Amino acid sequence: MMNALDKSPHPAISAGNLAVITGGASGIGLACAAKFLSANMRVCLVDRSEEALDTAASEFRKMGFSTDDIITKLVDVSDCEQLEALAAGLGPVSVLMNNAAIGGGGSVLAKAKAWERLISINLMGVFYGVNAFAPAIVESGQPGLIINTGSKQGITQPPGNTAYNVAKSGVKSLTEGLAHTLREETDGRVTAHLLVPGFTYTGMMKRHLPEKPDAAWTPEQVADYLFEALAKNDFYIICPDNETTLETDRKRMSWAAGDVINNRPALSRWHPGYKAEFEEYMKE
Repeated sequence: MMNALDKSPHPAISAGNLAVITGGASGIGLACAAKFLSANMRVCLVDRSEEALDTAASEFRKMGFSTDDIITKLVDVSDCEQLEALAAGLGPVSVLMNNAAIGGGGSVLAKAKAWERLISINLMGVFYGVNAFAPAIVESGQPGLIINTGSKQGITQPPGNTAYNVAKSGVKSLTEGLAHTLREETDGRVTAHLLVPGFTYTGMMKRHLPEKPDAAWTPEQVADYLFEALAKNDFYIICPDNETTLETDRKRMSWAAGDVINNRPALSRWHPGYKAEFEEYMKE
């Protein structure tokens, strides 16, 4: 078995506790599952692909983790009743990671069905997860941890896939409100955090790029960065990657907020009339 963590980054990450991870059979979810298992936790992998779940569980067993510590559940997170049934059947949960997401959706002029499917998973799936698990975590009297996976697209709003931006903007707002509510109701015993990965080579990307681009992080790097940030009690966990630094991210986010403050045109970063000004701003 892999070595346990030298020090837990959060009181809820403790031996014997259960972590539930949606979208847990691949990518960032799978990498985080390995970290929780290394802390001698039990892990419930939630995914919509039975094949991916079986493969993930098999790989963990090959790594020496106990079968008793690995639970797999075939669940569609866009169905609130499925998540409620999952929560009711698992028993006490200490860590919830709402990570499941899909791509697609498209622009505002794309078909409504594409938007509905994406938002039902990327936004409502996060809400349904919180709604199904958070009350019991709060009422348990024990430390709890909720991690929602967002996106930089939900902050800086790059054009091209408005549906995805809308969903991830919603995840950001939901998680901010959740963090405040948990702080008020549990005085910090249960915490919520927004994980914002950078350019990461996940299964979604592998369908288009057979090899990892040099600019991308691996899911394991994101998981390591998450645990480091949790140890600092960061709420906004903004991950860099091999081409984008934290300073670059901060400047882009500041510019996006400046559109509202300075009443610039929407998405002025991509507006031809502001191209030179934005480039100069990034050089400062």
